[in-house]
Amino acid sequence: MTHRPLRRRSLPIGLALMLGGCALGPAYAPPTLEIPAAYRATPASAASAWPGAAWWRGFGSAELDGLIAQARENNFDIAAAIARVRQADAQARIAGSPLLPGISAQGTDSWSRSALQRRTAAGGTVRTGTYAESRSYTLQPSISYEVDLWGRVRAGRDAAAATALASRFDQQTVALTVVTSVASTWFQALALQDRLNVAARNIRDAETILTAIRARQAAGTASLLDVSQQETLVAGLRTQVPALRSQLEQQLNALGILIGRPPSVVTVRPGTLAALSLPEVAPGLPSELLARRPDVASAEAQLRAANADIRAARANFFPQVALSGAAGWQSLALTTLFGPGSLFLNAAASATQSIFNNGLTAAQVEQARGRYDELLADYRKAVVQAFTDVENAVQAYRFATEQEALQRDAVATAQRAADIARAQLLAGTTDIVTALQAQTALFNDLDALAQVRLSRFQALLSLYKALGGGWSAADVVPPAQPLFQGIL
Repeated sequence: MTHRPLRRRSLPIGLALMLGGCALGPAYAPPTLEIPAAYRATPASAASAWPGAAWWRGFGSAELDGLIAQARENNFDIAAAIARVRQADAQARIAGSPLLPGISAQGTDSWSRSALQRRTAAGGTVRTGTYAESRSYTLQPSISYEVDLWGRVRAGRDAAAATALASRFDQQTVALTVVTSVASTWFQALALQDRLNVAARNIRDAETILTAIRARQAAGTASLLDVSQQETLVAGLRTQVPALRSQLEQQLNALGILIGRPPSVVTVRPGTLAALSLPEVAPGLPSELLARRPDVASAEAQLRAANADIRAARANFFPQVALSGAAGWQSLALTTLFGPGSLFLNAAASATQSIFNNGLTAAQVEQARGRYDELLADYRKAVVQAFTDVENAVQAYRFATEQEALQRDAVATAQRAADIARAQLLAGTTDIVTALQAQTALFNDLDALAQVRLSRFQALLSLYKALGGGWSAADVVPPAQPLFQGIL
């Protein structure tokens, strides 16, 4: 007889537990995207050659390999991104903790003492000189649980887990940006060293011609004006050197912040871009790109989180059901705390339903939907931007390659003209103006070749970055979502 009421009371509680986790939708569905069949800059049948995990080694620079290794280990932006992943993982655990009941325990030891009084015949009271003391001991474990009937808690956990996944993708985006920044900075340093070498060569050649003109002046076959014009050219070439050296040192200093070290410890010195290789890469089909761009993957993960936020907001339209219970022992003496008659029990179930909040719940749902639409636009933009980055990088590399070939022809032509002008000047069969023009054209073409070569390296570097730098979504492990996450 005594057990029947308990079973009747347990029926609605058990039913509520069985109903826990019902979601109110909408379920996430990947958005429709406009994906081109092929890139404009490459034929549709182009074979793909995706970057490898250590794609930068293809450039054949041991110094670059060492710098990137240090950056991946010590870069501050990467360290901050890793810390953000830890924060997001912790937030996911926080959001998932209410899925299991919370259990706590409380122990009390209370004591009181009060003076006893008696009433006098006159109606007053006087102290009797004696005291009454009381002591109470209580040990009370308790349990509380929100029955997730409408999936509000699970939706919050799903949103936090999607955000944690997005933080992982963001970390990979930061790492890719850091690696390409190190490579770009190193290439610029090499190009500046090449330009310094070109400037030094130009100065030597101009000084050689100046010496010859001075000898002709001494012999009476050249004028003072001829000497002055060549001296002006030499002086102008010398003024270019300090600016190039300043730019070179600034690039080397920039490597310090990228590798997480003070600039003073950066001891590597640049060689020449001409000694490096240009590892070819092909973009393949656009449909394969989305799984290789961490920024695109992050945008979609944030979209998943926003979808879960809509479910959580919609759940607020329905009652929140909570269960609580406590059991314990209470006694006037510690020795009889667990004795007969000291046990007490209590249980409660509550449902809270908002009746009027002046449109707050509906506004929260609309806000969540607006946030989803915003992130949907951001996601689609990220997809289109990914395709655009590849198109631009492919075309930039193709045209930079073409420009470098043309510039090499221009240097060869200018070199022949300068050699002829020098020979004729020394033979006295041409004037100084013609020789100066030939020298200036050669010097400018040599400097331009160093800059065009840098543009080609930078374009290839941009293509590697646009293709995700060897990254793949399959390389990222989603955050674990265990139901039991620990005791405390």
